[in-house]
Amino acid sequence: MTKESFHINGENLVKKVKELIAEGNVRKITIYDKYDKELASFPLTFGLIGVLLMPVLAAIGAIAALVGECKIMVEREDVNNEVHAE
Repeated sequence: MTKESFHINGENLVKKVKELIAEGNVRKITIYDKYDKELASFPLTFGLIGVLLMPVLAAIGAIAALVGECKIMVEREDVNNEVHAE
């Protein structure tokens, strides 16, 4: 697993999370306030789409409405870039 973080305004939070989920290799998203206090953590499984994703996005939208600045910590699955000879 690799980790990376993004500092973002609350108003762009849902948009950024949607972009990260669309990438497909994100396993967990944790949201922190500007004081590095954890606000929420969302484990993401392979194939989490549509109706199952809506409660996660609703919760993120509620957080976005309450915070001005936040940090998103993203845990990604390492992608093995080996080339297989046929």
